[in-house]
Amino acid sequence: MAVIILLAGFALSRSAGVSAADTAAPVLQVTPAEPVTSYREPVVVRGNAADAVRVSIGSEAVTPGADGAFELSVPWAPAFEVVAADEAGNKSSSTVIAARTLPRMRAVHVTAHAWSHDGLREAVLDLARQGRIDTVQLDIKDEDGVIGYDSQVPLAGESGARTSIYDAPTALRQLHDMGLQVVGRIVAFRDPALATWAWQHGRPDWVVQNPSGQPYSSHYGPIAFTNFAHPEVRQYNIDLAVEAAELGFDGVMYDYVRRPDGSLSSMHFSGLTDTPTAAVAGFLAQSKHPVNTAGAHQSAAVYGIASTRPDEIAQDISLIARSVDFVAPMIYPSHWNSGEYGVADPNAQPYDIVFRSLQDFKAHTAGTGAKVIPWLQDFSLGVSYGDAEIQAQIDATRDAGIDSFFLWNAATRYHGGGIHPA
Repeated sequence: MAVIILLAGFALSRSAGVSAADTAAPVLQVTPAEPVTSYREPVVVRGNAADAVRVSIGSEAVTPGADGAFELSVPWAPAFEVVAADEAGNKSSSTVIAARTLPRMRAVHVTAHAWSHDGLREAVLDLARQGRIDTVQLDIKDEDGVIGYDSQVPLAGESGARTSIYDAPTALRQLHDMGLQVVGRIVAFRDPALATWAWQHGRPDWVVQNPSGQPYSSHYGPIAFTNFAHPEVRQYNIDLAVEAAELGFDGVMYDYVRRPDGSLSSMHFSGLTDTPTAAVAGFLAQSKHPVNTAGAHQSAAVYGIASTRPDEIAQDISLIARSVDFVAPMIYPSHWNSGEYGVADPNAQPYDIVFRSLQDFKAHTAGTGAKVIPWLQDFSLGVSYGDAEIQAQIDATRDAGIDSFFLWNAATRYHGGGIHPA
């Protein structure tokens, strides 16, 4: 009997010991992830999980080394939950935020028709061969609502917006083979093609209207702006952006991501439940994760005046910056009024107006994680612009602490001498 009691006592002690050990979760330490330069790059997560037999992120798992060290490579996501488990099933977890850095972008704007034109395309490629640019901004959907390639988004075909002006996979392959990045531009809510189709097919709520229920007319044409508050209009633009990312565009930039200019009282946005300013920022927030997950960075071209007058066209820079990888302010010197930012004649003082306005945009985006990459002017409007004026704007951008820029010329003709080889 005594032996039995002792054995029972010994068994109970062993059981208590095992139970105590089994409740101790592994000690998990995760090293901050190294930044990636593309959403297509895997994120490498490293750390140490003492006593764990398995470390996992979603369906990806590894067995730690004898010293507890582990390394996991997973597709990009904004954040990950790292879980360490021991033999008894006890678990520890830690959240890792994925860090990302944008590559430098020295870019020029190229329309779909310009890309299909041998001479204009070769002139742009020559800029790249000379080391003056490293990025091409190629139009996806333009100001007419025309999509430059054979998009497979159903509404693109149904509305008659898709064309075959250029072959997107071929263009992307050629540019990538040259080591260039490609940013696709989608003119979002100025979309005469979709607006006209919607109006003619019994979808008036897809169109910005005037108080009498007719299409809002402006200097852009009698029926030009779609309704940014409508879910299907928003989804159409997001579908185009995701398709572009999946095709291989490195980034997607939304332009005309705003309301029409003019008196707000003269416009009606069917279904709008918030301010236009909040709705525009909300669209970008809705779009960012799908676009990033498809492999592209997201940006928004914004008016220069938006930094000081956010409600004038519904572009609040601080709100927008939270849902983009970078803000692209169009700070063309010819578009500023005399005296703005203390510059007497902005068009004749390109360095001064670019440098000072960029300080304001940097202040509005501080703490959001978004960079500022400006659109600069390579066209003449009131003042003749050539190499010196282009270089002055690029110098001002550099002196403002920004190493990237986009040059705009609607005809895709650029003053290469104003862009010094990098």
